[in-house]
Amino acid sequence: MIRVDDLKKTYGQHVAVDGISFQAAKGEIFGLLGPNGAGKTTTISIISGLLEATSGTVTVDGRTMSPTASSVKKVMGVVPQETALYEELTARENLRFWGGLYDMSGSRLKKRVGEVLELIGLIDRSDDAVKTYSGGMKRRLNLGLGLVHEPRLLLLDEPTVGVDPQARLSILDVIREAARNGTTVLYTTHYMQEAEELCQRLAILDHGKILAEGTVDELKKMVGEGEIVTVRGSFTAQQMHQALEGHPHVHAVSLEDHQAMLSVAGDGGTARLLQDLLGQDLEVNGVNVQPPSLEQVFIKLTGRELRD
Repeated sequence: MIRVDDLKKTYGQHVAVDGISFQAAKGEIFGLLGPNGAGKTTTISIISGLLEATSGTVTVDGRTMSPTASSVKKVMGVVPQETALYEELTARENLRFWGGLYDMSGSRLKKRVGEVLELIGLIDRSDDAVKTYSGGMKRRLNLGLGLVHEPRLLLLDEPTVGVDPQARLSILDVIREAARNGTTVLYTTHYMQEAEELCQRLAILDHGKILAEGTVDELKKMVGEGEIVTVRGSFTAQQMHQALEGHPHVHAVSLEDHQAMLSVAGDGGTARLLQDLLGQDLEVNGVNVQPPSLEQVFIKLTGRELRD
């Protein structure tokens, strides 16, 4: 449905998007996961035609995208980070207006507006002015505007930022329903758990580059299939490196002074590791044991945690 090839965007000497490539099929939820400033919004803006790429191509439904490709834009729904609502109008009036921009009218538009209001859970407040809505309700309506014309490709840029947990769950359910109905979803986020729960495939993006791509399970295998052990204490990275020598089933995901993140394979491996570390007079103050996660994958790829 969508294919991105060697996409680049520069502003003078600054490289915002640095040669990224990926593709997503019909009905697939594909995630771009990365911190703020990683290039996610720039990528979405190029795909939607708001920005022109410095080089590279975007193909949507077999057609090349550009800022002037109006026929391609008609098959897209775009949900930006900032809500694009007319607050003096009702939810129903907002949906009618945006549907009209996509040449919808009459009974078709009326029917679709009703369907979207049901989908986003705003049918009971559909005739109230948007200015009376909570932040979560506005976010749901913002998503509805991107869906009203039944797009084949839905571009979502951090659609759950700043909403409460209940509104977030509602938004994610609407996105899953759209994908089940055949819409391809391109989803940007910096929330690890959200990406893990929602996306069928992910690309981890940082400093404008894709560092890894695959399913959640495929990405987790990058840090091993055993337990992830985080050790904290009064030791240096070099001391920990020396202490780990000779452990065939232990490898370091991240080493720094006072903290080490280790992947440990095999039954009883974690207990044996801790015995060995304590036997080498390393001062250990805390230990945390978890299964592999996207957070550890990101740390392995970048050497740092993903922060807002």
